[in-house]
Amino acid sequence: MDSMVYDVAIVGLGPAGSTLARMLNKDVKVIAFDKKNDRDDSFKKPCGGLLAPDAQKNFAMFGMTLPKDILVDPQIFSVKTIDLKTGILRHYQRPYVNMDRHRFDLWLKSLIPENVEVHDSVTCSSVVKAGNVYEITVTENKVKNIYRAKYIVGADGANSLVRRSLFPNHKIDTYTSVQQWFHDRHSRPFYACIFDEELTDCYAWGLSKNEYFIFGGAYPVRNSRERFEKMKEKLRDYGFILDNPVKTEACMVLSPSSPRQLCPGDGHCMMIGEAAGFISPSSLEGLSYAFESAYKLSRLFNERK
Repeated sequence: MDSMVYDVAIVGLGPAGSTLARMLNKDVKVIAFDKKNDRDDSFKKPCGGLLAPDAQKNFAMFGMTLPKDILVDPQIFSVKTIDLKTGILRHYQRPYVNMDRHRFDLWLKSLIPENVEVHDSVTCSSVVKAGNVYEITVTENKVKNIYRAKYIVGADGANSLVRRSLFPNHKIDTYTSVQQWFHDRHSRPFYACIFDEELTDCYAWGLSKNEYFIFGGAYPVRNSRERFEKMKEKLRDYGFILDNPVKTEACMVLSPSSPRQLCPGDGHCMMIGEAAGFISPSSLEGLSYAFESAYKLSRLFNERK
């Protein structure tokens, strides 16, 4: 381990990291680290789990099809849009694919070829530049190990360790995403986008998924949970049944306010997906940016002389 130096180390195997690992040429010596595994107690990214049209275009470009065990019921093709300030409610056609996000991520990981050395259930604790290589310290099986690589790719999401370690002064506007799951007791399934400028300048969402209903939103970091609960109360007047949550999830979400806030990397460190700030600041859709940034970076590696 002390003498091995990899060509590329990928930190994070969400959609961006898994896509890059899958598309790199086999002559590139790659190691990849990920928190997830296929056990019930695995880390799961808090996410509504909708595949938007832009991400579907990437699948068409890759020639890929979704396996049926990733899809969930129901498949909804309209969005109930609610403005709580004005009380206006409208329905818009929108062809999302409703899916299980964790199974989706695991499926993308399963497509990574065997020549890539994948380490699951790993926690990365530090990333430092040491001469001409990067040293990644990880904890796996309760043991700390250090791996070295000529290039490092941060694909580790909004709260990226790679970005914080190697670009500590780079700031991107952030929200706190709070999401709860409920047993679905609505009379019919639906997908909703909710706006309320009093509580957030972003938006909230509600979504039927199998036997559950998910309600979540992105709120300013300060008093985010209080804002979330106030919005739940307001939505009772619109027929939302949001009592007795089964589980509560929260995470950081980025919303870059200008291109200058993006962090694509520098030198031998590259950032892709939301770790780089590649996410829609209006819809918070990030899958299409994850696929696109990974694809373009793979071309740079594969076409190098």
